Amino acid sequence: MSLKERITADMKAAMRAGEKDRLGVIRMLQAAIKQREVDERITLDDAQVLTVLEKMVKQRKESIAQFQAGGRADLVAKESAEIVLLQGYLPAPLSDAELDALIAEAIAKSGAASVKDMGKVMAIVKGQAAGRADMGAVGARIKARLAG
Repeated sequence: MSLKERITADMKAAMRAGEKDRLGVIRMLQAAIKQREVDERITLDDAQVLTVLEKMVKQRKESIAQFQAGGRADLVAKESAEIVLLQGYLPAPLSDAELDALIAEAIAKSGAASVKDMGKVMAIVKGQAAGRADMGAVGARIKARLAG
């Protein structure tokens, strides 16, 4: 079962169970997927759906920071609940040890020697860690590894 099919099945289950909040988030997710498919005139595969999911989670994290600054605890709670639901579709995150092993393997594969070669390493790691790690943090780790 593809990720899109799983999302559709979860939407139907939420409709039957009368879970309005969950249904709203799933519909929002489906709309984002459909919008990207229409804009790019393609059918998204699981990797591309994961990219949409990551983007939505990132947007909610940014919103939480803004709502906390504005003192809106009600909206912080709503966005946090949406993040939990969206993260249920993401694969299990990589542990620090797994991430370090991936980075070491990518550095060896690409033959990277300095920070100038960071792009090569990032390209390799991004393909393997997509949806399982924060790529900003991964970039910082790679940079520290190549600089040190």
